[in-house]
Parts: sequence; C-alpha cells; structure tokens
Amino acid sequence: MPTSLEDLWRRAAPQVLAGLLRRHGDFDAAEDAVQEALLAAARQWPADGVPADPTAWLLTVASRRIVDRHRSDTARAARERTDALLTPVDRLVAPAPEPPSGIDDDVLLFLLCCHPALPPPARVALTLRALGGLTTTQIARAFLVPEATMAQRISRAKARLRALGPDLTAVTAAELPERVAGVAHVLYLIFTEGHAPTTGPMPHDVSLTAEAVRLCRHLHERLPDVGEVTGLLALMLLTDARRDARTGPDGALVPLAEQDRSRWDAGAVREGIALVESALPRGLVGPYQLQAAIAAVHAEAPDAEHTDWAQIDELYVMLERVAPSPVVTLNHAVAVAMHRGPDAGLRLVEPLLGDPALDRYHRLHAVRAHLLERRGDVEQARAAYAAAASLTTSLPEQRYLNDRAARLT
Repeated sequence: MPTSLEDLWRRAAPQVLAGLLRRHGDFDAAEDAVQEALLAAARQWPADGVPADPTAWLLTVASRRIVDRHRSDTARAARERTDALLTPVDRLVAPAPEPPSGIDDDVLLFLLCCHPALPPPARVALTLRALGGLTTTQIARAFLVPEATMAQRISRAKARLRALGPDLTAVTAAELPERVAGVAHVLYLIFTEGHAPTTGPMPHDVSLTAEAVRLCRHLHERLPDVGEVTGLLALMLLTDARRDARTGPDGALVPLAEQDRSRWDAGAVREGIALVESALPRGLVGPYQLQAAIAAVHAEAPDAEHTDWAQIDELYVMLERVAPSPVVTLNHAVAVAMHRGPDAGLRLVEPLLGDPALDRYHRLHAVRAHLLERRGDVEQARAAYAAAASLTTSLPEQRYLNDRAARLT
C-alpha cells in the first residue's frame, strides 16, 4: 500500500468513525463499518484513483454498510420478535442528539474516547485504538499487559459508551471546557508513559510519545484558542526534544544537568517556545502552560549552569497554586535547591516523608537523595538512592539510582 494512502486513511478514519458515532451511537458497529470502508478503498482507489473528498467517500461507504446490516438484522428480528418489542438493532441505529454546532467530528471523537464515564486506563486505551489507529496488540505491548487484558479493557469501554444511549454524543457548551481538559489529561498520560515508562526495560517508548504529539497537534489544530491544549503541545515538544540526550551510548539515563544540549531537537525547541509565547498572554494560565513555560526556560539556557533558576522557582510557585500535587512539590524542591541551596529544597521535601501514601513513591526518595548529595550528606544520600532504586519498576531508573548510590561509597 503506498505510504501516501496509508497516511490519508489514518487521517480520515477517525473523522469517519466520529461521523458514524454521531449518527448511530454504537462504537463496535461504527468501527466495523470503518474497517469495511477502508478495505473497499484499498480495492478501488489504486485502480480508480483517490476520490476528490476521500473522507466523504469513506463515510458514505461505511454508512451504507451500517444501513445494510441494520436492514438485515431488522428482517431477522421481525421474524423472531413481536412488533411490540424494541430490538437491540433499533437501539443501535437510533439517531443520537446533535452535539453543539461548534464541535466538529474530530473533536467529538476525542470527547467520546475520553468520556468521564470511563476509568482513566480505558480512556487511554480507547484513544490509542480509535484515534491513534494502534492495534490492541500494540497497545498491550506498550503498557506491558497481556493482549487479552487490553482487549477486555477496550471491549468494556465500548460497552459502557453503548450503555449511555442518546447521551453518548450529548455535550453542551457549558460542559465542553471540562471535557476538553479530560482529553488533554489523557494525552498527557500517554505522552508521560512513553517518555518515562513506569515499568519495563526501556528508557522511553517512541511509539507512545510520537502518537501523543500527533494527537495533541491534531487537537490543537481544531482548538487553536484553547490555551491549555496549546500549552500541552508545547510541553510535549520541549520535553521530547531532549529524548536523544536522555541516554548515553550504553543506554544509561543522563540527568538534565549533564545532557549534551547539542543533541536536543532544535526545531522542536523552537516550535515549543513559540507555542508557549503564543499561549501565555491569553487570559487564565493553566498547569500545562506553566509546565511548558518551565521547560522553555530550561531550553533557552545554553547550559545547565546558566539556567534561570529564579524564574523557574517563580513558575513552580504559580504551578503549586493552580495544580498542587506531591510531584509538583518535588520538582519545585529541585528548583529551589538550585536557586536557594539544598537546605531550602529539603525543607519542601521533608513534609512529604510523613505521608504514608507517598512512602513507596520512588521519586520522593530520589529527589531527597539528590538534595542530600548536594548538601554533602553522603551516608543519607546513599541510603535514599538505594531506597528509591528498590521501589521503582523501571529498569533504566533502577540502574541509574543504584549507580548514583554506588558512586557515593
């Protein structure tokens, strides 16, 4: 299959799927119809040429498939049920209420895959399946779970959406900001898992980071005035720009301060900074914009020594106001230590040590170890590094932390 056709189909398929869901409201039936339409395109387009409007062509063919299946099922149901009974097929093809006119099919599919009725793992899986075009096998491999487990997760998500009936595509204008925020969170989770996998032997998973960036870029194109979507895309680009420098020749993790910045992706850095600069002047500033601004300050420094830690400290203060969390506090502690010394950073970390819920969070111990090392407290730093290494399920992080502890002996 020519690459151009593959790319075209990949862009068009989510729009076709969203259009079918808007009309018919059944995920499984819509997915099956899209696949049949793509097969028809694979047979006809190479011989007849690509239609002037490929998406409309696919939508027409897929819609006919659903209508044909409905007619067949209805005829069979008529023989098996009385006219007084409502068949499952009737529910399948019942038209769903139209979403607000400002929501196009692309955005609608994002909202459906990240529906608040679904648990977060299901939102991630369904987004990668329906919008990313990844197979169940690929998604299962990325998250290191059995394929059967991932298949069940996706199947349950579709069933839950189907159970919503007419409410599936009902999104009011008042609900839209919160729903878009939910989509952004799912894309952030996908990117984060790819950038720093929570388990397994790899330091990163490019298939996930690339897909998260692609999907976020697509959402940004549809919602260019939503500051947090812009901020999230900037954050992804600025973070992913450092990917090649995050590991050494032996595959070992390299901390930010020691990275060779000439290996950063300069194009991604420029685009990320431009997005930050375009997003920050618009009204309220959200957590993704602030995180992107912090990443931009790092990216603008020629080396670690010339990083504007005072500005990063100030940005973290703002971030803790709008989105307080232990992770933000730990990152802030590192910035404070660089700006005001390790003791100031440790004062932010110490209160977290008394929280039983964080006791087994490896990064808490890793940050504390780093700050203790900077203070010159070798024994405690070594113990904290060892504790962090024993708690992480990421093999690259485990190797890095054990190496740091070994260097202090």
